[in-house]
Amino acid sequence: MSPVLDTAFIPPRDRVEVIRNAVWKSMVAVDIDHRPAAEDISVRIGLGTVGPIRVCSARATAVTLRRTERLARKDEEPAVTLGVQMTGSSLVVQNDRECLLRPGEFAVYESIAPYTHLFDGAVDYRFIRFPRSALALPDRLLRDVTAVPLGADNPVARLAFTYFSQLAVSDELHHGVHADAVVEPSVELLRAVLTSQHGNARLARAPLEATLSLRITRYIREHLADPDLSAARIAAAHDISVRHLYAVLSRSGIRLGDWIRTRRLAECRRELAGPNGRLRTIAAIGRRWGFADATHFSKAFKQAYGSSPRAWRETHHPRS
Repeated sequence: MSPVLDTAFIPPRDRVEVIRNAVWKSMVAVDIDHRPAAEDISVRIGLGTVGPIRVCSARATAVTLRRTERLARKDEEPAVTLGVQMTGSSLVVQNDRECLLRPGEFAVYESIAPYTHLFDGAVDYRFIRFPRSALALPDRLLRDVTAVPLGADNPVARLAFTYFSQLAVSDELHHGVHADAVVEPSVELLRAVLTSQHGNARLARAPLEATLSLRITRYIREHLADPDLSAARIAAAHDISVRHLYAVLSRSGIRLGDWIRTRRLAECRRELAGPNGRLRTIAAIGRRWGFADATHFSKAFKQAYGSSPRAWRETHHPRS
């Protein structure tokens, strides 16, 4: 992620001010109270943007962030921040509620209302800032879901945790066509989390449908190595019919069989060229990624990449 701020390269006397300026300019204006003395402050912040979405990945010593009423009143661009807890724990307080976040959980808080975010120890955290207008959700709904832990008891939130924790640190998703491609799904996925958490079936239906293709392709990626991966299994996992599955993927320009085969071949290609590429036979690597027939695997690989699996492996692991 670029740029990166690392206090290891900043004189202790300047650390508080440099961190404050970086956070205010890139994310949101907050008062920052560091627990350790200046010489013991350790902060590493990676910053990025994905279209109108701002992202920040932070590792830091104990710190408290306060969005005061004065700062909230001065907000010129209302935003909703998604805070993703990777390690450690933190306490979020807003709208007369407080929640304790543990690894694997996240919460949202609004910039137009005061809040406090307390990190009592060393922490690895992701901040993702969405324009409030992009979510297009009722004010009351947003107030009801701020400072609420989201995670284990909400299956949409479990998906979102993995997605957003990667979005914040994936450099290739912050630029060009890739950034353009993930803006709308990111907004719709957060809408799906918040509306499903609130229990508003009418509002939840649209974003859940809008993110269905994203959820399906992520499921397939996670189960590429499963020999029984099939259209019926994928559809059942998402409570839809096989016909609806094909229709959803078709709208995204995806042909299911081709999409799975392409990604399985890519995994085989990666494994053959990797450091352990000679530890297993070529046929075993093919079987691991769903190609039961070695001859079929070799033909599909050569058609996709212009060389056989054996030749590809020899290029990266020539025999002595």
